[in-house]
Amino acid sequence: MSASLSPQIAVRTVDLGKTFGKGEGTVHALKGVNFEALCGELLMIVGPSGCGKTTLLSVICGTLGHDTGSVTVFGQDLAQLSSGKLTAFRGKNVGFVFQQFNLIPTWTALENVSVPLLLNGSSHSDAQSASAELLREVGIGEKLHSLPTELSGGQQQRVAIARALVHRPRLLICDEPTAALDAASGRKVLELIKARVCSPERCVIVVTHDSRIFPFADRIAEMEDGQMKAVHSAGEWKALYV
Repeated sequence: MSASLSPQIAVRTVDLGKTFGKGEGTVHALKGVNFEALCGELLMIVGPSGCGKTTLLSVICGTLGHDTGSVTVFGQDLAQLSSGKLTAFRGKNVGFVFQQFNLIPTWTALENVSVPLLLNGSSHSDAQSASAELLREVGIGEKLHSLPTELSGGQQQRVAIARALVHRPRLLICDEPTAALDAASGRKVLELIKARVCSPERCVIVVTHDSRIFPFADRIAEMEDGQMKAVHSAGEWKALYV
């Protein structure tokens, strides 16, 4: 394949380091992580709890700073952006499915999902129309006007996924997106993500322990002790571990 036809790099980290605490309490969460995610792919990151997966996601999406190395997203070095410009860049380009959902408790499902569109300048009516359509797609169209406390954990997770997808981000980052879902619902969510986000201009990065969704991955990256251990194609992963 010629260089001009090679996939664009959506995310690149070089010698990325992140440390928490000081002295005897110092935790080296990321230890020189070198990592690439490509446009057009769904890449999953796996590894034991505490190995740095969620920290890596937070640095990639710009909600957490890094101490050493660099991270670029669609060619933009995040460290070169001011706080305001980083917020604007993230709002336009990144969707994030948080492990703890982070829904606004006093807002309905419809209002929670509408937020990214409103922040990006959509009218209230257009935002609500698009949000209602997506909530129906994820299977909770009857819960549009329910508060998070009136929803099950699985339903809250679907609201969080819809909120991350609604503005069609170029980069979708998901932290355990199927943790609260049964097998059938998990497959439906991954099918929706594949259909809505995976394209030559977009990229999906998923942290997961859910082996049921591994078949949806184009590549699977293994983390261990704050470092990137290996990155496998789907075929290589199946040959090694299935």
